[in-house]
Amino acid sequence: MTTADDVDRIQQPLDMDGLSRILFGHAAFQYLNAACELGLPDLLAERDGLTKPEIRGELGLAERACDILLLGCTSLGLLCKSGERYHLAQVIRDLTADGDWERFKDTVAFEQYIVYEGQADFTESLRQNRNVGLRRVRGSGRDLYHRLSENPHMEQVFYRYMRSWSELANRHLVEQLDLTGAKRLLDCGGGDAVNAIALAQANPGLDVTVFEIPASRTLAEKKIAEAGVGDQVSVITGDMFSDPLPTDCDVVMYAHQLVIWTPEQNTALMRRAYEALPEGGRLVIFNSMSNDEGDGPVVAALDSVYFASLPAEGGMIYPWSVHEECLREAGFRSAERIPFPGWTPHGLIVATK
Repeated sequence: MTTADDVDRIQQPLDMDGLSRILFGHAAFQYLNAACELGLPDLLAERDGLTKPEIRGELGLAERACDILLLGCTSLGLLCKSGERYHLAQVIRDLTADGDWERFKDTVAFEQYIVYEGQADFTESLRQNRNVGLRRVRGSGRDLYHRLSENPHMEQVFYRYMRSWSELANRHLVEQLDLTGAKRLLDCGGGDAVNAIALAQANPGLDVTVFEIPASRTLAEKKIAEAGVGDQVSVITGDMFSDPLPTDCDVVMYAHQLVIWTPEQNTALMRRAYEALPEGGRLVIFNSMSNDEGDGPVVAALDSVYFASLPAEGGMIYPWSVHEECLREAGFRSAERIPFPGWTPHGLIVATK
């Protein structure tokens, strides 16, 4: 029986215009990045309906450069034109109105300064089934995350992006994750504590421990102090694959972690959580998910190029069912799927010991 979801997934036949957009996809992205860095969407969000000479003057561009920028942005639909006046696409106006445009721009910067160069090795990464693109990141660490501290600009862009990417979905995390009765949550690989802070603020009786590599500790503690939740959120450091996990937590969360590693590594992480949790304790998986049918969503497919090429030896935006199989192998017998609305393919899986 065909469901509404099945109908939504039926793809329209690819035409020559669509194929051309894929062929020149790298150029399309560069228009988006240039528009963001030059401040074109922000300018039109503040002063809608400017003419080309007015835009050129405000952005400080030469005539030819402005012609190129406006040609690309209008052709791609980022802008629309009425007579001689330019307007933002409705989707960008909506993001601006919702307060998400700045977060979207942080994602653009992440693609430009971290992902883009390493994706040149995507084909070779598929051939070798490993992250060949890491060779383009300066440093000696075993993966991207252990090299960030050696690349200050990249580190800044990365953590700003991760905070924004989480914020695009963690409003749903806070709403959908029922932590009633939970006393202590362990946030494994919690980055700069963006999710730990959000959960602590929404659950005043909850203590949250962020477990991170040593290089991330200072940034996480700074964000915790800025949020004023130091009485609820703390940071410990170590390697979540080998160092002991605290055993006084009744919830363990892997947020944006299980897209990085292989299913075998994920199973090992889940098994470690299972062993650390008490009976009735819960494991929470919070990250992007792809469809079990293997046909989308497109953001999950495109994001998987990064995980194949760059950060660590394994990873992709896995289907829900792959995580569930790993949970079963780790010992969990009960799991609930909670898909999130929105354009990012985020969701939750909550498993109980």
